[in-house]
Amino acid sequence: MAQFSFGGSPLQSPRGFRGDQDSRHQCRFEHLTALEATHQQRSEAGFTEYYNIEARNEFRCAGVSVRRLVVESKGLVLPMYANAHKLVYIVQGRGVFGMALPGCPETFQSVRSPFEQEVATAGEAQSSMQKMRDEHQQLHQFHQGDVIAVPAGVAHWLYNNGDSPVVAFTVIDTSNNANQLDPKRREFFLAGKPRSSWQQQSYSYQTEQLSRNQNIFAGFNPDLLSEALSVSKQTVLRLQGLSDPRGAIIRVENGLQALQPSLQVEPVKEEQTQAYLPTKQLQPTWSRSGGACGQQNGLDEIMCAFKLRKNIDNPQSSDIFNPHGGRITRANSQNFPILNIIQMSATRIVLQNNALLTPHWTVNAHTVMYVTAGQGRIQVVDHRGRSVFDGELHQQQILLIPQNFAVVVKARREGFAWVSFKTNHNAVDSQIAGKASILRALPVDVVANAYRLSREDSRRVKFNRGDEMAVFAPRRGPQQYAEWQINEK
Repeated sequence: MAQFSFGGSPLQSPRGFRGDQDSRHQCRFEHLTALEATHQQRSEAGFTEYYNIEARNEFRCAGVSVRRLVVESKGLVLPMYANAHKLVYIVQGRGVFGMALPGCPETFQSVRSPFEQEVATAGEAQSSMQKMRDEHQQLHQFHQGDVIAVPAGVAHWLYNNGDSPVVAFTVIDTSNNANQLDPKRREFFLAGKPRSSWQQQSYSYQTEQLSRNQNIFAGFNPDLLSEALSVSKQTVLRLQGLSDPRGAIIRVENGLQALQPSLQVEPVKEEQTQAYLPTKQLQPTWSRSGGACGQQNGLDEIMCAFKLRKNIDNPQSSDIFNPHGGRITRANSQNFPILNIIQMSATRIVLQNNALLTPHWTVNAHTVMYVTAGQGRIQVVDHRGRSVFDGELHQQQILLIPQNFAVVVKARREGFAWVSFKTNHNAVDSQIAGKASILRALPVDVVANAYRLSREDSRRVKFNRGDEMAVFAPRRGPQQYAEWQINEK
């Protein structure tokens, strides 16, 4: 069984500075910039968009990499694995994904009927291949709003079985200790030959990486690979894909045929030619003590039992809800245990028109904002009390907010929605106003003396937003809002 232990694991060890060593003395975060996708890598059934984060100091210091993936209907993202953990947020669409978790059993099986086995063998001894139509690890359905956790080094793939494109935004944590290579995003393809779509010198690393991309089989000697897989040399040449022009996202014209349980529970009949039978191996389950039960083998945590996705777009799952302001839904290690390994978390925030997200800072993580809808104004303030970002964000833009930098967000008239990816599995936000906030925690006299206010004004500062938590309903009149817009210009 595959094991990812929490206790004593290098993935759980405390981290200090994030990012590459060359950036250690350059992380001043004096000016933050909202970024849009600047480059596109086209494939047969979709494309990948990249952001020019290599040119931005704040992303190098935070040690994160991002990209946006668009997969057309019947598009298959070829199997690959990466050098670092990543979180994938499904912005729109639906489909199925799979992961080849090392050491985990193939629990989805399709067995030939007794009659088919008898015809196929013709009296000869039956092999396991003759008895089995197919078997593979579990498949997982995904939908809009799902967060998918992908551990470093684990091969995975994705297929769009819907009628509309799948849009997915990915954040890769290259500074996690799971990555023992250089602090660059490296993706190892198991099939295909990804294309390159730009050749500009200013993006030399990305250009070199994509222009020379081949799958890992291409680097092996064909004769040696033929012997290792016990297949013909012609088959090996197909695996290497040196002349495959389709790119990293291919089209499956007749639809993907894979074992998936029916939504309706049906009795298993002997005459059925295809049955979905789980293996008889005991599958580990969660116990309150944090270990795995079902197999008493002493392992702390069993990777095979982890849930790999969690939806954060369902309003009924909101952690914080204000009917006049908006909602917040979190995916962290408390409700999504695999994030203990991934060491990241995600938060979905939806603000109604003109609503406000309380001024706050994140105590233990950097934050990558990805805007999914609407428009909003964001202000970020550093430790010197200087504004390092004051501007508008709109759909598909990203912004990195450094750890402990104070931020406030206000939605425009059309509302504002985004996902915040944080570089800690249980990120903690320290709110400045409202319930459970810093101001509410201070005695009135401390507020009065610190800001030279009367006790009455100090109470207003503490309690005027005391009936709301995190998400604030708009309280400005039309004239005040117009003045606010004028002042920002």
